[in-house]
Amino acid sequence: MLPMKSLGYDKCRNKRKIKHVDDLGDHVENDDVSNLVNEQPPQSIPLDIYDPSNWENLNTKLRDLLVEKGPRRDLFGEKGPKDKSSRCFSSTFYTRYLPNGEKRDREWLVYSKDVDKVFCFCCKLFKRLSLKCQLANEGYGDWEQLSLLLKEHETSIEHIFHMITWKDVRLTLEKNETVDKIVPDKINQEKQHWRNVLPRIISVVKFLVKHKFTFFGTNDRIYQNYRGNFFTQIEMIAVWDQVMQMHIGRVQNNEIRCHYLGRNIQELIILLASEIKSAIIKKIKEAKYFSVILDCTLDSNDEKQISLLLRSVDVSTSPIKIEEYFLGFLNVCSGQGLFEELRSVLKSLDLNLDDVRGQGYDHGSNVRGRDQGVQNKLLDINRRAWYMPCGCHSLNLTLCDIVDSCSEAKSFFGVIQNIYTLFSHCSKCWKILEDNVKGLTLEQLTISHYESEIESVRAIRFHALEVREALLQLAETVSDLKVRCQALSLATYGFDFEFLLRMIIWFDILSVVDSVSKYLESKDMLIDVAIDEVKRLINFFEEYKETGFTQAMTVAKGIATEMEIDYVFNETCKTRRKNHAENVNESSPESVEESFRIHYFLHIVDQVIGLLKRMFEQFQAYEDVFGFLFSSEKLNSLDDNNLKSCCGHLEFSLKHGKSCDVDGNDLFEELKFLQGNLPKEKMTALEILNFIKELGLPNACIAYRILLTFPVTLASAESSFSKLKLLKSYLQSPISQEKLDGRDLISVENDLLENIDYEKFINDVATKIAIRNASH
Repeated sequence: MLPMKSLGYDKCRNKRKIKHVDDLGDHVENDDVSNLVNEQPPQSIPLDIYDPSNWENLNTKLRDLLVEKGPRRDLFGEKGPKDKSSRCFSSTFYTRYLPNGEKRDREWLVYSKDVDKVFCFCCKLFKRLSLKCQLANEGYGDWEQLSLLLKEHETSIEHIFHMITWKDVRLTLEKNETVDKIVPDKINQEKQHWRNVLPRIISVVKFLVKHKFTFFGTNDRIYQNYRGNFFTQIEMIAVWDQVMQMHIGRVQNNEIRCHYLGRNIQELIILLASEIKSAIIKKIKEAKYFSVILDCTLDSNDEKQISLLLRSVDVSTSPIKIEEYFLGFLNVCSGQGLFEELRSVLKSLDLNLDDVRGQGYDHGSNVRGRDQGVQNKLLDINRRAWYMPCGCHSLNLTLCDIVDSCSEAKSFFGVIQNIYTLFSHCSKCWKILEDNVKGLTLEQLTISHYESEIESVRAIRFHALEVREALLQLAETVSDLKVRCQALSLATYGFDFEFLLRMIIWFDILSVVDSVSKYLESKDMLIDVAIDEVKRLINFFEEYKETGFTQAMTVAKGIATEMEIDYVFNETCKTRRKNHAENVNESSPESVEESFRIHYFLHIVDQVIGLLKRMFEQFQAYEDVFGFLFSSEKLNSLDDNNLKSCCGHLEFSLKHGKSCDVDGNDLFEELKFLQGNLPKEKMTALEILNFIKELGLPNACIAYRILLTFPVTLASAESSFSKLKLLKSYLQSPISQEKLDGRDLISVENDLLENIDYEKFINDVATKIAIRNASH
């Protein structure tokens, strides 16, 4: 046993109990420890260097020693002490279970008995200062949530990067070639080479991702057939560029181990994605308040992908901007499971759920459900996370709910889909449609976005005779027997009077909804304008309920006369939904027509009105709290009493427990000042925020920042749907099927890719690769 003073523990003997040096580990020799101590005598050496709670200030040799020996586990300690909830650490956490039933050892997971927490071995040793994950810092001890955290952590970009670093350093140490033994000149030469090569490779990555091109083919070698776009771009650069020619030559001669001309380009993509994510988190933290947007989108394989976006106000720019940032995809699951994953992701990003001020969703009960959806779960723990119906999404959702509730509506859109499918069978079939229907074309039905099908319905609404003629021509000319039979069946039985009437009704509904939906996407759409548009829709459908059926019957009869179709309803109409309140003679022709009016027309219109009224109520609740801030006109219209009342109501609405976003009295004084100093022309909420940015009005600034954080377009060119459109474009492209981590983030947030400090980034990466290559 070494003397106590030689270990440097004399200054801390009162803090910790002295143990034998053997506690450092079975394979750590006393000479190793002495050498480490002699290198830094003033610094006390941790009693147990294998305990990750002691790794805050490790020198290079201690870190190399840990990497060489690897993480240690107590094979006899299967469980830790129980917490207040009677939960504890278990050795089962060391095992990862894959979907196919296979098991994988989490070799990176380390448990500290001293602090009763778990750590990530590689992230703790090689973390960067910006990494806020608890597994890489103070450790994690919430055993109930640990499984979710481990699942999120082991697939994160940062963890994968640190695992690669760990294995590279370990391989170097196994060869007994530490960095200190490598000739500095060799590293500098290699580093300069990579300073020249990396900008070229990064340019190729940026180009392919921006244009959503796939990277690889079936062959992973350069200058080989079927090698894919990445190698093709590299070869094109090499034709004119000596730097790339030399790099390819070194690769072909096996002079360098890490070259990024193959599947290991994944490492560079991860590094770029990590830079983008760090920039996003920095901006969101500067903004403090943010909104959560979850959007359920089908990819090119028709699989659901739930994307996570965060919306915040970027106050660092001039003028101030509203920004939305994509942060990845979440697993599609139940409302409770999805909420837990959302909470875990935000925690791993070091973002506080208490700072969420808004939430907006596309469709799906697992996110928008009032009882079990994410919306309600988030409100349970943060009442200030206002749910805001997204205008266009809500209108689309209204139509989806109506179609889902009515089998006859589903049947109608099914016929539209069948017509499209037949004509899109081949180019010859499509040419027949184009020859008969001039100026309009059918579009493929998108089941989750019925308001986008206006053009398909319009084509048949105004060219029903021509579409039927095209179907008959298709049945006569196409060689495919199945297509011929389907075309003849649709032309003969599909275009009956009842179908024409349904077509007129749905065209009327889709036309007005489509016009409002497009208007809500305009750059100068205000929340009060959105409320007025919803009111107008409700008024339209209430009037349409009284007169629309008669008008639709008149138009349908005109088209039927032109097509020589009898005004006959299917007899099944009168038995679809029995209404005991109606006293109708079922044997008369009018009873069938009346049954159609009651059970189809009125059913659909009543559904529309009811859903629109619920949407209006949600908008109205929002306006009751924030309406006085929507514009300078609304603000200036308030007298002192009403303004003070609005400020008090806003303070209460933004209070949660002891936390409050604004002081109502101070806000009142600041807004009174604004009333007398704002320009005379009408200003939007965003313009007012830019006006008061430098005036030193903190409460007013906070109030407007929160207002603009909500996922609704408010007086800004920043549409809530811009980022979602980029996501949909990415998911429908072939690039989304290549499972390269981080590329989804780069593709959607490629504008941030341009703002990376590439000089520093390239220098850091070049240094790392140079050391790795020079040591082999």
